[in-house]
Amino acid sequence: MSQRVALYFVASPLQYLAARRIAEAFEPGARQVLVWYKRGVTPIVRAADWDAAGYMPWPRWEPLPGLFGRLARQRDNIRRVADLVGRCDELVIHSAVFDTEAINYFLRALPRRAGARTMHARILPDGIISIRRYPLSAAKRVAQYARKLRRLVAPELDYWCFGGDRIGSDAPFCDRIYVLPGLPHEYPPAKTVVLPPLVEPDPARQAPGGEPTALVIGQPLVGAGLMQAADRDHVSDEIAAWLKARGINRVFYKGHPKDPALELNRPEYEVVTLDEPLEVHLARTPYAAVLGVRSSALLFARQTAPADTAVVAFGWDRVRFKSDDERRQMEAAFRVNGIALIGRGGAA
Repeated sequence: MSQRVALYFVASPLQYLAARRIAEAFEPGARQVLVWYKRGVTPIVRAADWDAAGYMPWPRWEPLPGLFGRLARQRDNIRRVADLVGRCDELVIHSAVFDTEAINYFLRALPRRAGARTMHARILPDGIISIRRYPLSAAKRVAQYARKLRRLVAPELDYWCFGGDRIGSDAPFCDRIYVLPGLPHEYPPAKTVVLPPLVEPDPARQAPGGEPTALVIGQPLVGAGLMQAADRDHVSDEIAAWLKARGINRVFYKGHPKDPALELNRPEYEVVTLDEPLEVHLARTPYAAVLGVRSSALLFARQTAPADTAVVAFGWDRVRFKSDDERRQMEAAFRVNGIALIGRGGAA
C-alpha cells in the first residue's frame, strides 16, 4: 500500500510536460501514475518515467457497445484507473479541468476504491487557455445536477457539483493551481504555484551548416472559425514575405493535430513530424525565427529560445476572438513574454 499517490490526467503534450515537472519538483516520494485520454499523446509517453501509466478512452467518443455504452465506459474507466493507482492513504488528482464528467466522477469514486483517507484535486496548466477564467453558466450548473442522477443506476458515478470557474479553481476540492512561468492568470493567488520551466533549453544546440532556419507553427484558422479563408491566405503571404526579407530560405512547418489541412503550409516549406512534444523540440532546435498566429507554442519558443531568436505572431488584425476581453488578455500574455505582434501595432 502506497502512502501517497499522485495521479495525472493529461490530454496534450503540454499537460504531459507539466505533469513531469510536478512529479519531479512537487511530488517526490509519491507513487506517480499517468493516465492520458487523447491518443495523440501516446507517442510521447515514456512509461519508464512513471510507476504506472495507461490510456483511458473518452466515454463520449469511445463508448462501450450497447445502449448505455457511455455509462459503461465511465464505470470501466474507474475500474481501470483504480487498478493503476492501487491502494493508498493519500490521493492527489491532477487535471486541467474538473467539470467534464469523464474526469469529475473520479473525485469521489477513486478515493473510495483506493481506500484513501484524504484526496486533493489540483489543476494542470493548459497553455494560453489558462490565462482566463471560464465561469459556469446557469445552464451548465443545472447540467451538473443532471449528471448526478446517474448514481441512481451506478452508485459510484456521484458527480461533484460546484460553481465558479468551470475548471474547478473555485471548488472546495481544489487546493492548488499550477501555472506556467511568465503567463498572467486570474486564479486566486493563495492557490497558485508557478512551475519551473517545462523544458530546459539545450545550450549546445547548433544550426546545421550555419544556415538560418525558421519554423512556422500551424493551427486551425478557417477550420476553427478564427479567420476567413482570404485573411488566412493574406497572413500566409505576410509570413512568407517576412522570411524572404530576412534571407531565411529554409523553412519548416509544424502542423496542429486539429489542422489536417495544414492551413499555413506552403509548397516550399518542409513539414516536420515529431516523436517528442513540440515544446521539447523548440528548446533543442536552433531556429532563427519561430512564427505563427496565436498558438501557445509561440510562448514556449520565446521562453526557451535564445534572445536573438525572433518569435513573431502574425494576423492579429484579422483573427477573430470570442470577446474583446479575450483579445486583451491574450495580447497581454504575448507582449509580456516578448513576442512581436504583427497587425496590433507591432513590428518585427
